[in-house]
Amino acid sequence: MSSPTSQSPARREDALRRLFAGKIVVLDGAMGSMIQTYKLEEADFRGTRFKDHPHDLQGNNDLLCLTRPDVIEKIHADYFAAGSDMVETNTFSSTAIGMADYKCEPFVRDINLAAVACARRAADAAQKKFNRPCFVAGAIGPLNRTLSMSPDVNRPDFRAVTWDQVVAAYTEQIEALLDGGVDALLVETIFDTLNSKAALFAIEQVFDRRGDAARVPVMISVTITDASGRTLSGQTIGAFYASIAHARPFSVGINCALGGEAMRPYVAELARLAACYTTCYPNAGLPNAFGGYDETPADMARVLGDFAQRGYVNMVGGCCGSTPAHIAAIAAAVQGLAPRALPQAARALRLSGLEPLAVA
Repeated sequence: MSSPTSQSPARREDALRRLFAGKIVVLDGAMGSMIQTYKLEEADFRGTRFKDHPHDLQGNNDLLCLTRPDVIEKIHADYFAAGSDMVETNTFSSTAIGMADYKCEPFVRDINLAAVACARRAADAAQKKFNRPCFVAGAIGPLNRTLSMSPDVNRPDFRAVTWDQVVAAYTEQIEALLDGGVDALLVETIFDTLNSKAALFAIEQVFDRRGDAARVPVMISVTITDASGRTLSGQTIGAFYASIAHARPFSVGINCALGGEAMRPYVAELARLAACYTTCYPNAGLPNAFGGYDETPADMARVLGDFAQRGYVNMVGGCCGSTPAHIAAIAAAVQGLAPRALPQAARALRLSGLEPLAVA
């Protein structure tokens, strides 16, 4: 079995589509909470390259791709060993906007390239060891600034960032992820649809510049923040899907914020609506009073296994608080179950504000 890095993007996409057509795919679990288990200190985040950096760096988990790549690669490897078919790069905050908190904006490209290299080494080793395809998704996070809402309650018209700034930040990250050799791009943990639309706009611009031969599948995952069933910027899951369907995503799904059981009605609705593959990778329950997560591997496996049996999902995994043990249990729960069949949606004009509108 040839290494993914030796294949063209088109061949890697074809292999990924065959995987999704044949089984329920397993994504990895949390990165941040796994990093915490290593008890890393400021010196680990600095390494030698950032020894004299003028700002504290502890907590900048993405930077570890440069300073402790052994830790990041080991986490990826543990997820592949647990049964993951795909891992996400450790690039959740790897944009100039995200790195500004640590004064690390000049290192965005290097961080993304290093992150892909960590994940790709783990994927290539796992593919050889387990004799099965192993894929890398370039993780594109939601940013710590929002285009839809003002951070100042006294100035509802104010925005802390502009559309052009968001597009530029995402473009720099996307270029690096593609140069590194990811198999897909995953725009994830979306709480503001306008931010995600800026990311999708940036992706399409990059593809247009590079040509069709450089295209990779685009995966999208939104977060429902509470029992209202809406994103933080106010959309229902149906309205969100209508807002991003124009991008013709490879997959769309829900991750983070809630545990799997609390996601159930929204996952079911998305499975009914989406003309593409659907995904679900919840937290290991809601955070407890100590900031931990209480759902056991068996708990998560029970819920996601039920989603699979009901035909809701094409890919499952874990978000905050999940571990390789959680992923191993989830992988076992969905093994041998048929993936969700893609529905044939009736043709209609579909619009959205906070809620969807279909005009037949």
